[in-house]
Amino acid sequence: MNLSIDEQVIDVLKQCYDPEIPIDLWSLGLIYHIEIKDTDDVLKNVHIIMSLTTPGCRMGDSMALDIKTKLEATKFVNEAKVEITFEPPWTPEMMTEDARKKLGFTKPSENQVNTSWE
Repeated sequence: MNLSIDEQVIDVLKQCYDPEIPIDLWSLGLIYHIEIKDTDDVLKNVHIIMSLTTPGCRMGDSMALDIKTKLEATKFVNEAKVEITFEPPWTPEMMTEDARKKLGFTKPSENQVNTSWE
């Protein structure tokens, strides 16, 4: 089965992790934009815009470099550029359903008692 370039890029993103959270960056919903441009018959330039779970996260440059390194190690990427943005701010709702379950972000049932301080 041949994967499209888009699927191949997403597969690489699923191999990149936030060092503080055991979930890949794609499933965390941190990838906001992927742009793929042709450079020749085979190689592509890839531009990724991503966010972080918090603006104070000090691992952003490390995660961006991990994405860049892994993409450029493939046989289909010439150059990868990764930018970090905080617009819009990341929220847990951006995670995949599987990631939310793994991290305990499940929707409360209707019968659950509200225990908030507000």
